[in-house]
Amino acid sequence: MTQDTALLVGGSKGMALDTAKRLAKRGIGLILVARGKEGLAKAKAEIGDSVQVETVTLDLYDRDAVAEFSKTIEDDSRHIKYLVNAAGYFNPVPFLDHKPEDYKAYMDINEAIFFISQAAAKNMKKNGGGSVVHIGSMWAKQAIKATPSSAYSMAKAGLHALTQHMAMELADDNIRVNAVSPAVVLTTIYKAFIEENQIPNALAGFNEFHPIGRIGQPEDVGAVIDFLLSDEAGWITGTVMDVDGGVMAGRNS
Repeated sequence: MTQDTALLVGGSKGMALDTAKRLAKRGIGLILVARGKEGLAKAKAEIGDSVQVETVTLDLYDRDAVAEFSKTIEDDSRHIKYLVNAAGYFNPVPFLDHKPEDYKAYMDINEAIFFISQAAAKNMKKNGGGSVVHIGSMWAKQAIKATPSSAYSMAKAGLHALTQHMAMELADDNIRVNAVSPAVVLTTIYKAFIEENQIPNALAGFNEFHPIGRIGQPEDVGAVIDFLLSDEAGWITGTVMDVDGGVMAGRNS
């Protein structure tokens, strides 16, 4: 009998790490994928040794490395029963100022996510099924003038569309596919344009942007991801769930 395992891409921090900790409490083995060895080592230490935790250093911009890793996942003897795609990059640039490298910074991540997801789905299919959650974004649904993000939003909208197409095509293989669409969440994704130690203070200015009155924390989204992965969400597939403090219902300002 193969071991049930969760693959978390971008799994060393934030929402994915919170999800990993929840999965570990349920006795599910983990494969954490991220770019930095130091972050992976720290994440593994935080999770502890209650379950098997494998860490994989992978640059999603390295197409050959992604292809090699994808083949490994497809052929893995373990059942990759759960997949979370949480890798991301965010650096607001006005539309008229976008350069090709700005555009590619987002689209190349989507390409990597696409083919890693394909490999994981092939593994799931041969092992009886599974569950996938992509981390999308509120910015894919709504433009915010203060954070001009045309290429980022285009990429995330593509991820939302991929969610629906995967859900339809993989339903017969007992594979569910959903996404979460967060608003402002306290993570390090903002470090491309904010000093990391200044991120909490900078984001505090967005508290009132959310009807609930505060920005999100990784656990706010991690709890929903964990639910969507679980059998408790067994009749949910193809949905893009707003986990956004009420922003899609209406903004305070």
